[in-house]
Amino acid sequence: MSKDLISLKNEKGEALSPILDPHVKNYLIDIDGTITDDIPNEEPERMVTCEPYQDALEIINKWYDEGHIITFFTSRTEEHRSVTEEWLNNHNFKYHGLLVGKPRGGNYHWIDNHMVRATRFKGKFTDLILAMKEIEVFGED
Repeated sequence: MSKDLISLKNEKGEALSPILDPHVKNYLIDIDGTITDDIPNEEPERMVTCEPYQDALEIINKWYDEGHIITFFTSRTEEHRSVTEEWLNNHNFKYHGLLVGKPRGGNYHWIDNHMVRATRFKGKFTDLILAMKEIEVFGED
């Protein structure tokens, strides 16, 4: 992954956070309700037996094979990490990382100094298309 990072410096010559090559996407993908059934943390026994959405498995593995970075970002807790990793591996998901502890409840507003693109999952994984949508931005001073 580090081979794809591009070093940056500010006007003073100080190092800034590196960025990826523009051709590499850094996918953060939810698990419950996105790549498998929506399973709440209060029913962890279902995390073992649920089946992946086949279209999600195919597209995510395709993105991985194309050289993109795949990280699962889930509201499951650290307590659920091992069962989640085992489930991902048993179903042959290709991925680079797993982040647990995403805040629950939706209505996410991601604020970052890097470009962020949000894609709402609506029931089927396909290749992504470019579409213009209305977004909230910071106002000018």
